[in-house]
Amino acid sequence: MKQVVQNYKSGELALLDVPVPGCKPGGVLVRTSYSLISTGTELMKVSEAGMSMLGKARSRPDQVAKVMQSVATNGVPATYRKVMGKLDSYTPLGYSLCGVVEQVGPGIDDVKVGDLVACAGNEHALHAELNWVPKNLYARVPDGLAPRHAAFGTVGSIALQGVRRGEPQLGEVALVIGLGLIGQLVVQLLAASGVRVVGVDPDPGRCELAERLGAAACGDPESAAVEAAVAELTGGHGVDQVYLAAGGGSNQPVELAARLSRDRGRVVDIGKCRLDLPWNAYYEKELDVRFSRSYGPGRYDPEYELEGRDYPIGYVRWTERRNLACFLDLTARGSVDVEPLVSHIADFDDAVETYQRLKDGDLKAVAVLFRYPDRAGEAETLAEARAEAPSVAVPAVTVQRSPARAVRTPVRLAFVGAGNYATSMLLPHLAQRDGVELSTVVTTTALSAANAQRKFGFAGATTDLDAVLGDKSVDAVFVVTRHSSHAELTRKALLAGKTVFVEKPLALTEDELAGVLAAVEESGNDRLQVGFNRRFAPLLQEARQRFGARTGPASLRYLVNAGRLQHGSWYLQQGTEGSRFAGEGGHFIDTASWLLDADPVSVYAVAPSGNEDLQVVLRYPDRSTATISYVTTGPAALPKETLDLVADGKALRLDDFVRASVYGRKRWVSSRLPKARDKGQSAELAAFVKAVRTGGPMPVPLQSLVATTAATLAVQAGLAGGAPVTLAGAR
Repeated sequence: MKQVVQNYKSGELALLDVPVPGCKPGGVLVRTSYSLISTGTELMKVSEAGMSMLGKARSRPDQVAKVMQSVATNGVPATYRKVMGKLDSYTPLGYSLCGVVEQVGPGIDDVKVGDLVACAGNEHALHAELNWVPKNLYARVPDGLAPRHAAFGTVGSIALQGVRRGEPQLGEVALVIGLGLIGQLVVQLLAASGVRVVGVDPDPGRCELAERLGAAACGDPESAAVEAAVAELTGGHGVDQVYLAAGGGSNQPVELAARLSRDRGRVVDIGKCRLDLPWNAYYEKELDVRFSRSYGPGRYDPEYELEGRDYPIGYVRWTERRNLACFLDLTARGSVDVEPLVSHIADFDDAVETYQRLKDGDLKAVAVLFRYPDRAGEAETLAEARAEAPSVAVPAVTVQRSPARAVRTPVRLAFVGAGNYATSMLLPHLAQRDGVELSTVVTTTALSAANAQRKFGFAGATTDLDAVLGDKSVDAVFVVTRHSSHAELTRKALLAGKTVFVEKPLALTEDELAGVLAAVEESGNDRLQVGFNRRFAPLLQEARQRFGARTGPASLRYLVNAGRLQHGSWYLQQGTEGSRFAGEGGHFIDTASWLLDADPVSVYAVAPSGNEDLQVVLRYPDRSTATISYVTTGPAALPKETLDLVADGKALRLDDFVRASVYGRKRWVSSRLPKARDKGQSAELAAFVKAVRTGGPMPVPLQSLVATTAATLAVQAGLAGGAPVTLAGAR
């Protein structure tokens, strides 16, 4: 797809081909119909990018302060590299659009595919053909409202929040300084609230437009006509509110606000202008200075914007999303008219030229819209495609294997990552194991590496991954980092010729999985294990042996009482780390497939709205089925994992790795309670170390790891599409 980007170092603008964003949980994928150029905010960014380095520094003293702090902390060379790296990158533009919902992510039930929505956010409503937008940053467009008008939703919300901060009352008089896009909308919103408005702008055309849209009078800030209009409308007392919607480096707006305000008037800053408040003027009138933070409550709060956590309406009446919906409603009912603000509509393919014309002054505009190509035919094709079963590929593993070799004793292991799981569930089993030497631990922070070295006796600690991968004495590498880095680190380690143990998940996307397998093919190194430990649990292994072989299809039920995550857990960072099930669901799919001795051929997933509970149904080649109930809302006293397998008149039951039973002609019950729940980590690590030491087969065939990973990815695809997902190529 195409997206407008800018290099802040060089000022280059480009219409770049970029990958289509994925449809993550908690949001929707939107195909843009119209997006709006904010001729104030965006042109300021475009102009800043064209400045010299000194000019950039003068325009952003806040960023200069951060750079100086970094110099004090990290030194000049490191800071220089960091700043240059950030500047010499493409950044997106845009934050207000209207489009059609193309795909609905899990947890979304208020819109459906084909709905028209207005979207907000400088990370989610970009000038791009497709955008993923989280729940609290979109609103359904009312019937009858044209898409090009709905594209004003975000800037309308900014104006609306500014007006709310001014708390206008019927019959009051307001002064709006700056009659650009935001100022024109503020004028209309105030007029709709029963407030008489005086506008100020040096551009006569904008003054005339504001008067047509409801202002009582408008004029140049230097004109005596403005003061005369204020005096006439207020009986000489001064205006009740002033809205600063101007930009630039002049201090004239705040001085004018003080001069024309009444005693104890309200001054609301909406734009980005100079604010050197003249102390005497503001003190003597005891003016109430307020700031309006963008679209409204929720802005800059990641729990609200990214995680979809709404504020209770009884405590926060007007949030970001409710402001967006309110502005759309006002526009649909004719209380606000945005059509006169549309100065120019450009085809999206002409985006770079349009920006350049605006920057050079060739195009004078209040508002400019990008119109995207008509996708009606594509939408019909997409709808037809959705009627068919979607699929996720299960790549066949074909590799010219390099011969595995036995290694000397002890086996030398390196760890990449030393977080809670590594230090509690893996390293304790390895630190005291005969024939194992913990060679090096690699972490992103020096202190965590030093802590792991001290606790578990690593020979070395470093933050340099490349040094470890290049160390020929290291036999195997453990990847125990955050989920988003697993695939890339695994790929690098395989290419370096290392045997790899990677904690689940192996990959978060089909592209990541393909990248790992490409590394296997390129290197001839298929020595890979994923941390699916439950198949190694002694209790489950004994129960499987007692159950014996089967001849007919089986029915398996697996209840996982996952529980709620603590606030702040990185598992909640779905934007980067994937959904919670994507992270750990492979455990349960692998266990089911191992018990059924096959890989699944299709996946069907459904989820109740408002939480992360899932029902996943896996179908196998012999018509066996496995149902995984993954719940986060169960009581803490309920066992975490219970499993039942029924086939051929027999049944196997596992109770949270504490007790197991097999029912058949004879009943078997595990004879004693283990001291602790053994979920197989120790046996899994023993099997892995043996494979490394002897050069023998890996504990789990690579094709099985691939099939489990593909099935886990298919859960996400199934939730988004609402239909069973075929695992194409499954065997």
